[in-house]
Amino acid sequence: MPPGWPARIRALAAGRLTPPAPKRAATVVLLRDGAGEPEAYLLRRRGSMAFAGGMYAYPGGGVDPRDAEAPPPWAGPSPEQWAHRLGVDPATAQAVVCAAVRETFEEAGVLLAGPDAEQVAAARDWRAERAALEAHQLSFAEFCREHRLVLRSDLLGGWARWVTPAFEERRYDTWFFVAALPPGQQAAHEVGEADRVAWLTPAAAVRGYAEGRYGMLPPTVSVLRELLPLRSAGEALATAERRTVTPVLGQAEVTGDRMTVRWSGYEELTIDGVYPEDDPST
Repeated sequence: MPPGWPARIRALAAGRLTPPAPKRAATVVLLRDGAGEPEAYLLRRRGSMAFAGGMYAYPGGGVDPRDAEAPPPWAGPSPEQWAHRLGVDPATAQAVVCAAVRETFEEAGVLLAGPDAEQVAAARDWRAERAALEAHQLSFAEFCREHRLVLRSDLLGGWARWVTPAFEERRYDTWFFVAALPPGQQAAHEVGEADRVAWLTPAAAVRGYAEGRYGMLPPTVSVLRELLPLRSAGEALATAERRTVTPVLGQAEVTGDRMTVRWSGYEELTIDGVYPEDDPST
């Protein structure tokens, strides 16, 4: 827990801190079938990164405003249908779904798009295109049109939405999706923003988190725990259709020398720490 948190929590409670507006983002839990249970693709973010350095996470990143304006060729549920599912307007839903597909492609090399509504793109060396997208040299819509691809929104399942607590300096409003690794494609073994990638069953990942071997932010481990009962990637996608995607926002308080952060409905994620009141960092 960063030492500056208690002071920010107190300032927020006293009305002396204006929370930064959360940036919209999307992340995808990429799954493949293992021996009786699915495996999730996880990246360990480099320790030098400003946000969640050293933590295991799923491929994901910020929404590109261009994706709200010019849609790529599209197959599957429409932006209007996704808007109802995600609780936003159609333009925002379009941008969020594009971000999910684009970031999975940029970071994992897995492309949830194809030449038509029934197929996915054949495996090939996309490194130059991924680098251009990451550098914002072209939008995802431009990429799809150039390569005559359609975004396959039917390959995504909406799973959750988590919003960074108001007291934090970097805030994100992040939609979580699940997706199955398309046949014939392979996820990248090396990722620029990560120093390790791993396919882990939810059980192994949750166990590693509990033992302190895998650092994870609360939303990451929460999704893994929700995947524990599922036996396949297909079952995860089917389960996603029955889930309600509503914002989860942590609430914090400082009482004396104790700081607590809670997420309603996710009590097992509670962060509780002691900070001496005379510590100048608080």
